[in-house]
Amino acid sequence: LAGKEAQKGPLLFDDLPPASSADSGKGGSLLFDDLPPASSGDTASSATEQVSSAGSHGKGEKRKSLEEEEKNGGEELVEKKVCKGSVGILGLKGYVAERKGEREDMQDAHVILNDITEECQPLPSQITRVSYFAVFDGHGGVRASKFAAQNLHQNLIKKFPKGEVVSVEKTVKRCLLDTFKHTDEEFLKQASSQKPAWKDGSTATCVLAVDNILYIANLGDSRAILCRYNEESQKHAALSLSKEHNPTQYEERMRIQKAGGNVR
Repeated sequence: LAGKEAQKGPLLFDDLPPASSADSGKGGSLLFDDLPPASSGDTASSATEQVSSAGSHGKGEKRKSLEEEEKNGGEELVEKKVCKGSVGILGLKGYVAERKGEREDMQDAHVILNDITEECQPLPSQITRVSYFAVFDGHGGVRASKFAAQNLHQNLIKKFPKGEVVSVEKTVKRCLLDTFKHTDEEFLKQASSQKPAWKDGSTATCVLAVDNILYIANLGDSRAILCRYNEESQKHAALSLSKEHNPTQYEERMRIQKAGGNVR
């Protein structure tokens, strides 16, 4: 999981072949190079939204409204990845591998829900399948990551669009933004009510599959990665689907400082 310090000894995926130079960087293959061009009325689009992250609020910081965060440019949270073709709804099945490392407690958590279609009913007529996958990289304790693993998808199901909507894409993005914000507020309320107050925090990387469209929402420096195989070159390419929120990045460092935090 991203966000953890490297442990000594062999890593979990050391036995995988390294990516070739053609699989990364500007000169590498793009995510949808092998797909036919979209028609003028079928253009793939992506968008980014903003929301505050759990456990990252400085002392005395005033919580901004979601509209202000979007206007002023906070974290990029939600992005849509489209893979369109002539195939039907692709089957999805989740698997997990984890490693505690040298720490006493396993501070990370994950959720695999291959199909939550029934839980999200009644759905818009355009949607036939909903799946949810998430990873939470905890720090400072296990409470934040466990709370997110137990509650984020429950809040998502409650806020998922019911019945017909004008735009599925806009509605799903808004649902994810509201879900992250609401879950963050719930945990902060519980953490601040303790004596002493909890100092736990967690990243959150969520992949929501709506039919054949992936919506990736993330906070922190955990990554969502797509592995794609090129039959012609017979090589695999690892493609990042999310943007890390790391203080080593200029935009994230500026956001932290504007919110009243310090980067050392």
